[in-house]
Formats: sequence, structure tokens, C-alpha cells
Amino acid sequence: MPVWKASTARKMKRLVAIIAGLAPFKPNADSLASEIGVSRNNVPEYMVYLEKAGMIGQVRDETGELRGLGKVEKVHVDNPSLMTVLAGGSPEKGNLRETFFYNQMRVGDDVLASKVSDFQTGDHTFESGGRKKGKKQIESVPKGVIVKDDIAFGHDNVLTLWQFGFNY
Repeated sequence: MPVWKASTARKMKRLVAIIAGLAPFKPNADSLASEIGVSRNNVPEYMVYLEKAGMIGQVRDETGELRGLGKVEKVHVDNPSLMTVLAGGSPEKGNLRETFFYNQMRVGDDVLASKVSDFQTGDHTFESGGRKKGKKQIESVPKGVIVKDDIAFGHDNVLTLWQFGFNY
């Protein structure tokens, strides 16, 4: 267990603020390290601590079945409420959608990054969007699903975002 210093806490606080402003985003250890004033080797360690503390979630690629084995492809603030507070009350709506979906699905599934869409769980690929989101992005994916916000009910391979709230 590392020994914590006040300076480390300030750096981690700064890291959370940066993540909140960018999330979801693909992390770059070099730029994050220079932004908070630490070695690039400390950034992945800080990110793991923030994930274990429930502040962020890291979406990894499919190189490993077990959580934590793949390369980190996206970083999300842990949940939409925290994201709203950290973003000063007005986060981008698309980021909120992705964050909500990730937050709800990771409860019972290993959520991975998808090469063609937002997320993958098992053999299903998910693309999130608003009412007008089309199916073009997932039309070549055998088990592709569109997750739409601002609709009352789904049909075919279109599900409503609010339904995923039942996973919790």
C-alpha cells in the first residue's frame, strides 16, 4: 500500500478534474502526466486507484476476457450524476448517454471497447445515441444493438436507454 502525501492527493484531484472535462476519452499517459506534473508511469497507477475508489471507469479492449487485462481504450467518469457535478452542471448529452450505459451494464457484464461501435458485451455490440440515431454503424455487425435516448419504446434491434437502468 503506497504512502499518500498531500501533493499526491492534489495531483489525483487534478486528474479527476481533467477526466471529467474530457470523458469519455482515450487516455494518453504522456499528456496526462505532463498536465498533472508526474511521471508517465504514475498515471496508470493513479487511474487504477481512481477506478477502485469509484470515481472513474476504464473500458478496455477485448485482448483479455478478465477485467483489467486489456489495453484501456476509454475512460468514463463513474456515473452521470458525478459527471454532471464535475462538469459544472452541463456535460455533453452524448457523453452522459455513454456514461449511463457503461455504468449500468458493468454491474453484471464485462463491458469492452468495440472496434465498430461504443461498447461490446459478450457477442453483442452496442451503439448509443439520441432519437435520430441510425443503424448504419452496426448494419454489418451480426448482434448489433442501437441504444436510443429520448424514445419511449424500442423495436427490432433498437432498445431504449432507460431500460438499462433496470440492470442495477
